[in-house]
Amino acid sequence: MARELERFFDDMWWEHNWLTPRASRSALGSPSSSIVTWMPDVEVFHRDSELVVRADLPGLTKDDVKIDVMDDRLTIQGGRRHEHEDKKEGFYRSERSYGSFYRQVVLPPGAMTDQAKASFKDGVLEITMPAPPESARRGRRLEIADTSAKK
Repeated sequence: MARELERFFDDMWWEHNWLTPRASRSALGSPSSSIVTWMPDVEVFHRDSELVVRADLPGLTKDDVKIDVMDDRLTIQGGRRHEHEDKKEGFYRSERSYGSFYRQVVLPPGAMTDQAKASFKDGVLEITMPAPPESARRGRRLEIADTSAKK
């Protein structure tokens, strides 16, 4: 249990910087490990009569991303590659980093995926499709019962 708590607090410190996308380590990774998987931020919302899925993909181009859409889910995957080389008198340094990502978004029942369109601008991928009709958006608000009362 102590190891789990330590890992939890390490993850909070290591993984979240408000100015950069989230990163998560593999099951074998640790803060000193070089195994890091990048997970871009994704949001899903309604705008007017559209369902919008937006992903922040800084530093990528549309050619770095692949989108697959099915009746009930949307898959966004791709990779990024960074290479940096310094050559100076008596000095040479080369750094390379590669990473891939895979995000899957479950779409609401009735989503009109056959009419989905994607655009990419300034590192932001936006996928739009007509929102499901109101009749397909079944749901209700639940009241929360107070069970803390003494018997």
